[in-house]
Amino acid sequence: MISRVIGFEKGFQLSNGNHFETYEVMLPKLNKFDVVVKNLATSINPVDTKLRQSGKGTAQPHVLGFDSVGIVTQIGSDVEKLQVGDRIFFAGTTTRYGSYSEQQVVDSRITAKLPSDLSTDSAAALPLTFITAYEMLFEKMNLIPKERENKGTLLIINGAGGVGSVATQLAKWAGLTVITTASRNESKAWSEKMGADHVIDHHKDLTKQLAKLGYTNLPYILILHSTDYYFDEMCDLLEPFGHLGSIVGATKDLNMAKLKDKSGSFDWEYMFSKTDHDFNVASQGEILEFLVELLQEKKIQSTLTKIIPGFSPEIFYQGHQIVESNEMIGKLVIHY
Repeated sequence: MISRVIGFEKGFQLSNGNHFETYEVMLPKLNKFDVVVKNLATSINPVDTKLRQSGKGTAQPHVLGFDSVGIVTQIGSDVEKLQVGDRIFFAGTTTRYGSYSEQQVVDSRITAKLPSDLSTDSAAALPLTFITAYEMLFEKMNLIPKERENKGTLLIINGAGGVGSVATQLAKWAGLTVITTASRNESKAWSEKMGADHVIDHHKDLTKQLAKLGYTNLPYILILHSTDYYFDEMCDLLEPFGHLGSIVGATKDLNMAKLKDKSGSFDWEYMFSKTDHDFNVASQGEILEFLVELLQEKKIQSTLTKIIPGFSPEIFYQGHQIVESNEMIGKLVIHY
């Protein structure tokens, strides 16, 4: 089976022009857990722009895209929960061609059915960021994934981005007080809309701003931007036996000794770890099934803020420009 895809041969900077191209690729043979999906919409995440710049990711041509809503058109022999015609959503994997494609093959275990009362575009904005936030809060920081069952305060560095917006909602649902950082009026307003109890300015002294709110240390801190820059200060702010987490790679060695006297934990979260290493893969489908419940109960809202219609190299180049501008609030979805 052949699919039309939007990809590129070598990593490139946007300033060097548009190197996205249209290709036709042969889809792989289905294994027993796989399904073929006709994609309806995808969202663009910061990881897309980083992989485009580095030229890493899937085999050439590099076909990115790690969020999708699509229709199942074919199923493998051991697929149990899905049928042809089902609308599903998923966050994909870096080990296969992504969702910048008209059709793709995906492991059914990392997908979930999408009920008819949930819109395609709103759902396409959520899988990667929700799984990332869920794994960090409930699998890494050991919070209880139940409504109002937790106590304490979470500080989120960069609260208005995709993961920050979802983590704010999840942490509030779970019972935590949430403090986020933002600098522009629009991002502050968005973070408050997502449920933040306090929003402080990451262009100003965070320790002083927290002290004015009555906080000298915190049990949970989540760095979603510039790990190197914030690490030392966040170690100082972490309370004993607290959890400091990050989803952003470091460009230099981090001094973990700063956490020793506090028995502090440092938690990395990388959403693709499970699929990269074939570890507890089905849990991601279960997390998305949980997301469906929260959406239907209106306990969480989509972070969709912008939709671009179309399927062409120009459309994806435009999407990457918007996301890479660092002015994006919420999530951008491309609707095919």
